[in-house]
Amino acid sequence: MARRQRRPRRPEKPRFRINHQIRVPKIRLVGDNLEAISKAVGREIKSDIYQTREALKMADAMEMDLIEISPKADPPVCRITDYKKFLFDKKKKEKEMKAKTVKTVIKEIRFGPNTDDHDFNFKARHAEKFLKDGAKVKAYVHFRGRTIVFKERGEVLLLRFVKYLEEFGTIESMPRMEGRRMFVMIAPKKSALKTSKKTKSTESKPEKKKGKPEAEAPKEQPVTEAKETPDAEADKS
Repeated sequence: MARRQRRPRRPEKPRFRINHQIRVPKIRLVGDNLEAISKAVGREIKSDIYQTREALKMADAMEMDLIEISPKADPPVCRITDYKKFLFDKKKKEKEMKAKTVKTVIKEIRFGPNTDDHDFNFKARHAEKFLKDGAKVKAYVHFRGRTIVFKERGEVLLLRFVKYLEEFGTIESMPRMEGRRMFVMIAPKKSALKTSKKTKSTESKPEKKKGKPEAEAPKEQPVTEAKETPDAEADKS
């Protein structure tokens, strides 16, 4: 059997028009190298509107490219710089922006309409930890078979769950049905995140005190007595 020939890939369209691809009669020239351009052409160049032909001559004098950075402006905005360097800086900025964007993590908590108190408290404590870590919590009640008739019971359970976590998260929408599931979404509170960070920092402080020389301990008698108290109670037991 004859093999199918692969079609050649179409060349990617350039993201920006450059040099003679810019066919409008006038452009607005901007950039932070206008002083250098002025020296290259022998006259003062300001951020202003110029004929495209004139701007191309400036780019030739700088041995650089005329790049259209805002094609929808009237007239289009251009700058004179090295095209490869311009693309490199553009990609670098885009990567930095992606790194700064916060990724929202959603943790799911599943209940049944007949969830007992022990299971409820266990899952609520997990949800509290998730909210402190900055994740959203999606809690839902799954109705199997005939349990679909207990919708009110599921709604009461979810509202109780929200009430338990009101110190750490805010409800984004009231309980609503989605197929055979009733769910609610809870977003973390900023105050809860700050509180968790403070507790972590305070917990790390006593660890630093352990590195102090042993000779300093006898000087603070009240501290040594406080340390001996738990040991004394343990001996009594």
